[in-house]
Amino acid sequence: MDRQLELLAPARNCVIGIAAIDCGADAVYIAGPAFGARQAAGNNIEDIRRLCDYAHRFGARIFATLNTILYDGELPEARRLLHDLKDAGTDAVIVQDLAVAVMAAEDRLGIPLHASTQCAIRTPEQAAFYERLGFSRLVLERELSLDAIRTIRKTVGCELEVFVHGALCVCYSGQCYLSEKIAGRSANRGACIQACRSRYDLIDDSGHTVVKDKALLSLKDLNLKDRLEELADAGVTSFKIEGRLKNGSYVKNIVRDYSLALDRIVRKERPEGHVHYCRASFGKVEGGFTPDADKTFNRGYTSLFLDGKRGKWASMDSAKSMGEEIGTVSFVSKDRNMLRINPRDGKKIRLNNGDGFSFVAGHEVIGFRGDICSGTEIRCSPTPALYIGARLFRNFDSAFEKELEKNMPRREIGVTLNIDIQDCGEAAGTEERFLLSVTAESEDGRIVRKTFSAGSQKADNRERMAAMIQSQMGKSTAHYRFAVAGISAGNIPVMPASMLNGIRRNIAEHLDSIPCNRRPMSNCSILECRPDEKRPEKAAGNCGIADYRCNIANSLARNLYMRLGADVREMAYETSHPAGAELMRTKYCVRHELGLCPKQGKGIAAKPMYLMNNGRRLVLNFDCAACEMTVTEPQISGRHPQNDR
Repeated sequence: MDRQLELLAPARNCVIGIAAIDCGADAVYIAGPAFGARQAAGNNIEDIRRLCDYAHRFGARIFATLNTILYDGELPEARRLLHDLKDAGTDAVIVQDLAVAVMAAEDRLGIPLHASTQCAIRTPEQAAFYERLGFSRLVLERELSLDAIRTIRKTVGCELEVFVHGALCVCYSGQCYLSEKIAGRSANRGACIQACRSRYDLIDDSGHTVVKDKALLSLKDLNLKDRLEELADAGVTSFKIEGRLKNGSYVKNIVRDYSLALDRIVRKERPEGHVHYCRASFGKVEGGFTPDADKTFNRGYTSLFLDGKRGKWASMDSAKSMGEEIGTVSFVSKDRNMLRINPRDGKKIRLNNGDGFSFVAGHEVIGFRGDICSGTEIRCSPTPALYIGARLFRNFDSAFEKELEKNMPRREIGVTLNIDIQDCGEAAGTEERFLLSVTAESEDGRIVRKTFSAGSQKADNRERMAAMIQSQMGKSTAHYRFAVAGISAGNIPVMPASMLNGIRRNIAEHLDSIPCNRRPMSNCSILECRPDEKRPEKAAGNCGIADYRCNIANSLARNLYMRLGADVREMAYETSHPAGAELMRTKYCVRHELGLCPKQGKGIAAKPMYLMNNGRRLVLNFDCAACEMTVTEPQISGRHPQNDR
């Protein structure tokens, strides 16, 4: 059996979800009306139902996010929502709070549960723990290397999902408490203020300013389009695109780009004995716009820690999207409302009226709109900061956006038709002399057999009529792409195009009445691995000490941890606010990014450093043994380095 590859797309609403399916997504994840980890991206149950109905036509799946931590008073509503999501046709629920798993088990819902990336699964022991609790899929931490993913794959038999594109949290997922500390808005409850995208000064332990006014915690966006096959070979089932707050053009463009990449992997000839791949849903996507990931929102791209090596991960100049670099400013008019550029690498570039541009001036990113663009000349509103030599970026390509809007691809399920025409003779009567029997089989295995009256007049030109039947019956109808495999006939009746079109539509309606035969998702035997019998004791049930980082915010989750042998010392940060807590722990390191890591130069000590923003000070400590950085608030008794100068 071929191993399935699933492209999982985000959707802030039903309309974007449908567009993602049309562009080639095998699954879509979307929030319901509450507890979806994105307060600005909620959807009512009827919209979820409509999206499920549309996706299921193609054997695609819909996953609902119920992945915030929950308080005791919210558990009854969350329980009702679980039932509503199942009734709407949702194929799985993405979960952070283990109370949701408890409620699903208590109510015998039978709906698959996916452990959210907010569960911060980055070790084999953690993966085994969630598998033992009955989760059918684990969404792994973004910072994992290929080797780490392979190790987890050998440890568990459930499905593995990884993020392959989009924004990156600097902190390990689910363990960022900075927003809650600063503004009382919890990232674990969908209200993150994105303090990691703010601008900071970096102060050393002597009080000297090392870097001024930079987005020091802002990471580039993830882009693993060219690494999908390696991830698949490592045992990944699902490839996830981040972006439940992104607009439709972003989702359409990125989904189409990654869908084409997965199609290339599926078509690739692989050596005998190697696993072969197929897509997790049905329907061929054809036509439409040509995707280009550089033309939609991004902060620059990184593969993060996939190769087990550190690179330049930060987008310090701007936490916003600079866009694609198009050239260098070569001329600026006196009143700063006209400029010319030298295109990058001497390449020809097409600029359009209404394009958006950006450039860096000092510590600031400046944006402006090109009102009239001709050749390499741009006319705009006066932009005082423009200067000769500025690197110019285009962050809005108006022609590309119009193409995304008007030139959508078409997704169709292939249907093979076999047609048999029977001549019953003139004695059969005027209306019943010819009978046309059609056997239709869709690519997902649905079969429809129908017989239609085909009139009584014999065609004088048999070949021409047969060609017409082949042509008319081989057209697309609704979301089906029909193809006639063969026509078995002696005499052939005269059949007008309207009659053949009606027969084709009738077949399509009958196919719609039969549920799509969705492929079962991959399991342990297909992945050719078995759970490791030598699991650490931690994975077998002894959870050890549970502190605020376990995000236990209600009695159901607390009782579950205690039944599993955990010593629950602290409840979630949002309810306990423990003093001295790590507000962030990150694989990203400011010292390494700036060339100040002890491993990068002799005599460098990994002493604490400080981030300053609007009078607020944060402490950076460096766990060099783990190669990680932590962010904490300063202790009241601690000295302030700026006061020691």
